Amino acid sequence: MISAAVVLIGFLFATLLLVIIGRNPAGFYQSIFQVISGYDLRRGVWNARYIGEWLVVSMPLILCGMSMGFSARAGIFNIGAEGQYIAGLTAAQIIAQAGFFAPFFDRIPFLQITAALLGAMAAGAVWGGIAGFFKARFNVSEVVATIMMNYIALFLHRLITMRIPGSNTFKTPDFPSSAVLSNPLFESVTNLSRLNNGLWLTIIALIVYSLIMEKSALGFSLRAAGFNKDAAFYAGIRVKMNITAAMIISGAFAGLAGAVVILGMFKHGHVLTAFEGYGFDGIAVALAGNCSASGMALMGLFFGMLKSAEPLMQSRQIPGVIVTIIIGLVVIFISLRPALVKFLKKGNF
Repeated sequence: MISAAVVLIGFLFATLLLVIIGRNPAGFYQSIFQVISGYDLRRGVWNARYIGEWLVVSMPLILCGMSMGFSARAGIFNIGAEGQYIAGLTAAQIIAQAGFFAPFFDRIPFLQITAALLGAMAAGAVWGGIAGFFKARFNVSEVVATIMMNYIALFLHRLITMRIPGSNTFKTPDFPSSAVLSNPLFESVTNLSRLNNGLWLTIIALIVYSLIMEKSALGFSLRAAGFNKDAAFYAGIRVKMNITAAMIISGAFAGLAGAVVILGMFKHGHVLTAFEGYGFDGIAVALAGNCSASGMALMGLFFGMLKSAEPLMQSRQIPGVIVTIIIGLVVIFISLRPALVKFLKKGNF
């Protein structure tokens, strides 16, 4: 309920801000309606492509949200999902361009895309596991470690990707058809949007997240350590091992997000020049979604809706930066949740 209230407060502030700067808030809400329904109220035209693109943008936000949320439930503040995302994206690109293994990939259906996805998850898991190991073994701040590893991942990505044969400073050669997540049925239903099989992977990841965290012994020990590490230790839970495991699994989710983006949205690889922001936005998704699978799914769709509506807002003379303002306000008010709960319990509201 507090998360829902925070979202409404964010919209209220955005509406007031638009009125103050002399813009019509109707254009803001029309853009959002067009994204979630596909219907353009100005022209009276329906286009399912907007719905497909909304889902496409939401998928990596949900996956990166799960990366942050999984570690947060274990008491670790992982802000390295961006670096883990880049590690997964890099591994997926390399495997997708792996000409050496082409004879094997050509003979066995789905082998290359499966290898690319697993490689991306493994790369993200390793990148997260490094920070988890230093946290568990030497009590290194995970905040500092993951921030630094974000930058290491970005520049290692550039060094590695530009050495793929045929690559330049911006992109790699096109991926083979056996290494992409495209789904012709989804594309035809959504009027040639980029909606792809990453949708199934995101749904499966949400189910796996929920099963591990809520229904397994590992999830119980992670949650126990998240509530109180000292109590968990004296209860016989291997806290240090759980810290490393939590970061490994968190990294795998973010690595999968990298593969879903590069192999699902594009036909060629990218040489990144800056952070893409999915990992950082995932922090907001996890916090606003209360680190639960259902909550993060809803908040990922919400933030994806805002980001998809941004170009439509600009076409209606609404500043696109209003989206960033709303996301920032949601995070700020979510961070005030303990104070809000205390305020409500006292009966002051």
